[in-house]
Amino acid sequence: MTTVKTGSDAIQQARAHFPALERWTYMDVAARCILSREVRAAIDAHLDQRMYDGGDKKKFFELIECARGRFAQLINAEADEVSFAKNVSEALNMIAASFPWQAGDNVILCPELEHPNNVYPWLHLKRLDVEARFVAPRDGHIPVEDIAKKIDQCTRMVTVSTVTLAPGFRTEVDALGRVCRERGVFFLVDAAQSVGILHTDVQVSNIDGLATSTQKGLLALYGMGFLYCQREWAERMQPAYLARFSVDLGEAHEAAMGEHSYKLMRGARRFDLGNYNFVATAAVDASMQYLLQLGTREIERYVVGLSHVLARGFLDLGFPVCGGPPGPQLAGIVTVGQIGAGSHYGSDDERLNRLYNHLVENRVKLSIRRGVLRFSLHVYNNLEDVERVLDLARGWLRQ
Repeated sequence: MTTVKTGSDAIQQARAHFPALERWTYMDVAARCILSREVRAAIDAHLDQRMYDGGDKKKFFELIECARGRFAQLINAEADEVSFAKNVSEALNMIAASFPWQAGDNVILCPELEHPNNVYPWLHLKRLDVEARFVAPRDGHIPVEDIAKKIDQCTRMVTVSTVTLAPGFRTEVDALGRVCRERGVFFLVDAAQSVGILHTDVQVSNIDGLATSTQKGLLALYGMGFLYCQREWAERMQPAYLARFSVDLGEAHEAAMGEHSYKLMRGARRFDLGNYNFVATAAVDASMQYLLQLGTREIERYVVGLSHVLARGFLDLGFPVCGGPPGPQLAGIVTVGQIGAGSHYGSDDERLNRLYNHLVENRVKLSIRRGVLRFSLHVYNNLEDVERVLDLARGWLRQ
């Protein structure tokens, strides 16, 4: 089998932090992650403090600012450009509802390759006479060139997934970001399938807004997400909702009331509302600390290397790997089947349904999305995981 560079000693030791790997070959981070011992310990410590002492609000807010800063560091942003959300959906809607739209404006996207929650907010803008302008996918890819051609004097925003949920291909974010920056168009990305797995630099990629959740590549819990919004853009927006943390009262207590005239918080902080999800913040703060220690460039190199080996292995066995031979389209997701030939519950190819059942029966975690088998990797996977899945597929073929 083709070998892959092993990565740093810390990456080689990563799987020891994740107890689930003692019972599963886990290739399903694109659906949800598994938790490390350190994340569980951070959750337990937070809950113990709440249970025994009622909690220390000052320390809770210190935790919020620590996590805000870590996420900013993870994507090369400033802390003031980061806000908290419940999930990707809420973060995207924060931008959609706060952006200074005018009748006749348009936003461009490729709906066939987006999660529905990066489609509905833009359809909902019809009430403001804003057009959701669509491009069709090209061979399973979001076609950056076609999006660029659709941009006109009324285009205010372009939105794409950095990595699609299925077939899991990368979008040429850097190229599209350059076009948007040159044209003065807000560039918004859904990074649910990339942040924490792929190196992300919002400055280099000219990303103006980024939404992600914490239960996937960030290796934490459901019920929390982050919104990045570039400072100058954020300060042109009026939040759709307003609460105490959206308003700048300096060092005043959180329950203090200022004058009836008010000043919004700087940058993306104006999108913060009431009290935060402190448990989820404790979890993601611990996981981001670990990811930053490993280094996102090193994580990406390692995970993408594994995905190439897995894709080539399936091809060698005669399976229809989406996108064909591995190349720049691959991130940490490998999909097998015909794109769009089925649903989240099964493939139109009954042979792939049987393979899926065989893998699950042998304690492999994966998903079916839009009719294709989806294998999604993170830093805790290794070559033994890849070889085991391919051996199971090979044995199934012999049956």
